Amino acid sequence: MTAVPALIGYAAAVGLLAPRLMLRGWAHRSPALAVFAWHALAVSFTTAVALAAYHLAVPAPHRHTGAAGFLHACGPADTPESGVSTPGIADALAIAVPAAVPLVLLGSFALEVAHARWRRSRHLRVLDVVGRHSAALRATVLDHDLPTAYSLPGLRSRVVVSRGALSLLTADQLDAVLEHERGHIAGRHHLALAAAEAFARTFRRLPLARHAREQTAILLEMIADDRALRRQPRAVLAAAMCDMAAAKTPRGAFAMGGADVLIRLRRVLAPRRRPHPALSAAMAVGVTAVPVLPFLVGCPPVLG
Repeated sequence: MTAVPALIGYAAAVGLLAPRLMLRGWAHRSPALAVFAWHALAVSFTTAVALAAYHLAVPAPHRHTGAAGFLHACGPADTPESGVSTPGIADALAIAVPAAVPLVLLGSFALEVAHARWRRSRHLRVLDVVGRHSAALRATVLDHDLPTAYSLPGLRSRVVVSRGALSLLTADQLDAVLEHERGHIAGRHHLALAAAEAFARTFRRLPLARHAREQTAILLEMIADDRALRRQPRAVLAAAMCDMAAAKTPRGAFAMGGADVLIRLRRVLAPRRRPHPALSAAMAVGVTAVPVLPFLVGCPPVLG
């Protein structure tokens, strides 16, 4: 029971205070690392809650030393003094209670992925009827005057562009837009977005969950912007973003425009300030260690 206050305090710090650090400007300079950090914090929070639930559900274990103390404190090991222990209610709770937390989160993620796939499948059936494939563009062209361009990720991924967009954009701008959309598909951004959405649905009203969902969506667009910038200059991408800012897209698709276009436009036009490689490497190592921290807080081995 002594680990419960530490775990609850850690979960509160991650769920309430960590978003303030994440919302600072560094995230926009390293959007891929920032997405990784948001998801690592979500995993760390979930692990802390699961471990706290375990310590609340079962009696405090006997003290052991070294590695045995670590395993016994975390619950997976049982080292009775003599004989073989018979599984009972405490043993069932030791498994069911902490497992329920990540299982609910995984179930929410599976539902989010399934619903998104169903919506995309319906839209793909429509595209097969009203669209035509362009081998030169590697995209589906819609015979529509309104400019729009978006991507549908998944197993049957598709980049879609309208006739209106083809008429509005220059060749370089169109290349930037299509490369942006291909970046979403290549990076499997729909899975990262589904994970953030599932975490937000599971832990409603939690600042970490709310900000993780919002920031993941923006950061994924920035990652796709960076891919487009490897092919076209900043001015070309910025002009394409302005032209496509108000484009309408179906639910479940990624698009160049959107409510965050002004934030991304300022980033594209601002001087590039990439963090030092050593600093990026150190931050990556730190982010990787974040999911392990709840075990160090709630399951310290008893040394001696």
